[in-house]
Amino acid sequence: MTNQLHFGIQAPQQHISYQQLLEIWSEADREPLIDHMWLFDHFMPLGGNPDGPCFESWTMLAALAAKTERVRIGHMVTGNTYRHPAILARQAVTVDHISRGRLNFGIGAAWHEQEHQGYGLTFPSAAERVRRLDEACQVIQLLWTQTNPSFDGHYYQLQQAHSEPKPQQKPFPPLMIAAGGDQMLRVVARHANMWCSTSQTAEDFREKSARLTQHCETIGRDPSTIERLASFLISPADTTFRQARETAQNFIEAGATHIVLNIAAFYHQEGVIPRLLHEVIKPLKQSDAQKDE
Repeated sequence: MTNQLHFGIQAPQQHISYQQLLEIWSEADREPLIDHMWLFDHFMPLGGNPDGPCFESWTMLAALAAKTERVRIGHMVTGNTYRHPAILARQAVTVDHISRGRLNFGIGAAWHEQEHQGYGLTFPSAAERVRRLDEACQVIQLLWTQTNPSFDGHYYQLQQAHSEPKPQQKPFPPLMIAAGGDQMLRVVARHANMWCSTSQTAEDFREKSARLTQHCETIGRDPSTIERLASFLISPADTTFRQARETAQNFIEAGATHIVLNIAAFYHQEGVIPRLLHEVIKPLKQSDAQKDE
């Protein structure tokens, strides 16, 4: 696990036009201190006007991949139950090539019951969704690494599935799994390169990170091979970003090496990217550098 501190921004595709979103992503792409940018994977808004606009995420990510040059890109996170994992694997490979190898592949078990009901999608129990995710990770990695693989799982099957081209990144894009519960953390230990924490506090992050380490050790995996990411929504009341800076610092002290700031509440304020750099990212980067001296 890298000790270097990385910062990202989640700018989801809701309550905003494509052109406005592209401007935010393009501005972040020009700032070297911003390492990654993220969408979410939902078909309806989370917060705000429930009847407001919300674009499909993989189509949008492909468009943003074509329009950016440097920053790593991904979803925080794509819902496994929204698409068959074989189709999802092929979508991810396409975006990895469009972006010239900049995709971080984030996935989770999915949680939004209303969204599933609205679109006629099956919403299994929480336990089944965890099992489906574990199986989906196997399917996806097979398609990314093998030629015409077959798979006979309980939920998913492949029969000599065409699997070309392979991802541009070798052996495949970093696989990040969002997890909070103990069974999900076991899935992270088995499959992930990155853990996307669902913790709302640094104390909970520290506890879940320790559990993840235990699960890795149980299966003989080096825990340091999984990077630890914390993300949070910046409150609209936090107009100076002071609370965001303190929250990020707490997560860093708890062991996070990636911090992602969700700026959905600040879409319509000019200069949000430069302000985040000046008020949050640069001070924390400088503090981290001084600690290593």
